[in-house]
Amino acid sequence: MNKNCFIIAEMSANHCGDIEIAKETIRAAKRAGANAVKIQTFTSDTITLNCRHDDFKLKKGSLWENKYLYELYDEAHLPWEWHKELFDLAKKEEIIIFSSPFDKTAVDFLEKLNCPIYKIASFEITDIPLIKYIAKKQKPIIISTGIASYNDISLAIDTCRKEGNKDITLLKCTSSYPAPIDEANLKLMTRFANDFDVKIGLSDHTAGSLVPILSVAMGAKVIEKHFKLNDSIGGPDASFSVNENDFKSLVDNIRMAELALGSESYQLTEKQISAKSYSRSLYVSADVKKGDIVTVENIKSVRPGYGLHPKYFDEVINKKYIKDISKGTRFSLDLII
Repeated sequence: MNKNCFIIAEMSANHCGDIEIAKETIRAAKRAGANAVKIQTFTSDTITLNCRHDDFKLKKGSLWENKYLYELYDEAHLPWEWHKELFDLAKKEEIIIFSSPFDKTAVDFLEKLNCPIYKIASFEITDIPLIKYIAKKQKPIIISTGIASYNDISLAIDTCRKEGNKDITLLKCTSSYPAPIDEANLKLMTRFANDFDVKIGLSDHTAGSLVPILSVAMGAKVIEKHFKLNDSIGGPDASFSVNENDFKSLVDNIRMAELALGSESYQLTEKQISAKSYSRSLYVSADVKKGDIVTVENIKSVRPGYGLHPKYFDEVINKKYIKDISKGTRFSLDLII
């Protein structure tokens, strides 16, 4: 991750069970300017139980209401046999690929693929044994906080640090799909930085690019957004994912925001230095003779800025000119006594 915001295209379930769509999604993410593609590594059996109890049925109001968890995850999962091919393609396309593992077997599997970063999904932030296992791998860890309390976050971070892993980024996340803009609560990111001394970012489920761009202005170093190849593919996550054109617009706007933010340095740019010639300075404002007194009638602070600094105005009043001087001459201290 460099000094610019690290922008992640989250494929999630937008592969639609077709490896060719998954491959083209990686290519599209590269074209759109993403720094990385994130996938998810699980099976239905590694994330839930094949059970028809009401506990395992998605509740009313959910985007996937009345589906059982096992069915949803079976539809959404990315087959493990695709992973190597996708990792190889990402390397060829020169885009980073990494994953969210959902159990220890997924971590072991991803380690064989040299997965460079691990993401802890919002709903896994309480899975301390999994977080501990991931932290031991000493790879950068990104943690979403969509359903997390202060204590949940604190425990997850402490778990990583106890394993000697301090490369942690916390993402502000609203676990609603799509997320209402009035629940984005971006100010919590700066609280994360102050309370936990970590890098901060955003896992965004809102519509459009306003919230991610604002987050960059507030210090976000990582932005994650669900990404789909196009608007016609369908799938469980399509309704809150953005297409290639919209993602590219998001990336472009973030990069412009970064340029606008600049740095905290007082150092002037070459253009600013050049523009200083149009600032105010002291000029002789009327023809004067040798021995004339410097007065408000014959000296003035005007543009351009080639004369003496205006801060000397009061100091030079009532001095004497040492020679005849014409109107429009740059005033300088060697003109007076």
